[in-house]
Amino acid sequence: MNSSEESAVTGMSAGRPALRMGPAELVQAAAMARRFYLEGKSKIQIAEEFGVSRFKVARVLETALERDLVRIEIRVPAELDAERSDRLRARYGLRHAVVVESPAQAVEESPDPENLGEVAADLLGELVTEGDVLGLAWGRSTIHMAAALDRLPPCTVVQLTGVYDAGTAERGSVEAVRRAAQVSGGEAHPIYAPMLLPDPATAAALRNQTGIARAFEYFDKVTVAAVSIGSWEPGISTVHDMLTDEERAHYASLGVAAEMSAHLFDSDGRRVGRDLGERCITVEADRLRRIPEVVAIAGGQRKAGAIDAVLRSGLVTSLVTDTAAADYLLAAGTAPRPALDRADPDGP
Repeated sequence: MNSSEESAVTGMSAGRPALRMGPAELVQAAAMARRFYLEGKSKIQIAEEFGVSRFKVARVLETALERDLVRIEIRVPAELDAERSDRLRARYGLRHAVVVESPAQAVEESPDPENLGEVAADLLGELVTEGDVLGLAWGRSTIHMAAALDRLPPCTVVQLTGVYDAGTAERGSVEAVRRAAQVSGGEAHPIYAPMLLPDPATAAALRNQTGIARAFEYFDKVTVAAVSIGSWEPGISTVHDMLTDEERAHYASLGVAAEMSAHLFDSDGRRVGRDLGERCITVEADRLRRIPEVVAIAGGQRKAGAIDAVLRSGLVTSLVTDTAAADYLLAAGTAPRPALDRADPDGP
């Protein structure tokens, strides 16, 4: 045990001095604390070594904490906000919530800082296990995440949506799927098609094409999915940007507050404008709801309201966001439906 460890266990703090404990008690408390906190021994093992009851060991360890003989520090990387993360997880009933410090130079017009993708890549490395099927939806944040991936167990990777522009597929979600599959050493099932088509008939015809149909067959097998969230405004939702002015006005009149994988939601998390889905190459909402782990990656003040809406939908189980969005979410209205219920706010 080095001197810093010794001082952490037996040192006197600036708080309450341990004057009521005699030298023998101090030595014994320090030894028991060393066994328990540094060596990982159980209270029963310590009791056997010192010839006392495990209840005596428990009392000594408790006293060591009360007298500041032991100091416990919980440290996470500076860019992670553990307190906000835990509060956000509890508020929305999420399985995982990771809040990243917003960049010091962040501005309202810059949603989804790139560091969200890096943290999300690490989270996927934790969540994905060998043999899983990983689904990736179109979005700037998921593309950043895929670029940051450096570890994944062997898994199949499938694209969950078409792309913003078929002409940019190599720089978008198709490349994200390829990158994830390369890192994992698994199969890749990309979708070479636009996300939004002119009409339902064209979309239906594309869904029946061999390559796209093969990708759709994997949708029911997806175990972990990564998705992006967009606000219903220019530059913050790719679907919004793909529509005509008349179409945008129509969906805005329905109360659209958020978009995720071409599904539209009002501020209460209810799906609206479902006819849009008939023109889109995307995973259906009901299939998303059946995926065991759906990780949303979104941040920034401009997306905060949209993130709240999507979390209320029950489609998402985990979230990677930043402090700017988290502060809004933690102060927003009444407590929403817990995400882990996975219940449809529109009813059965």
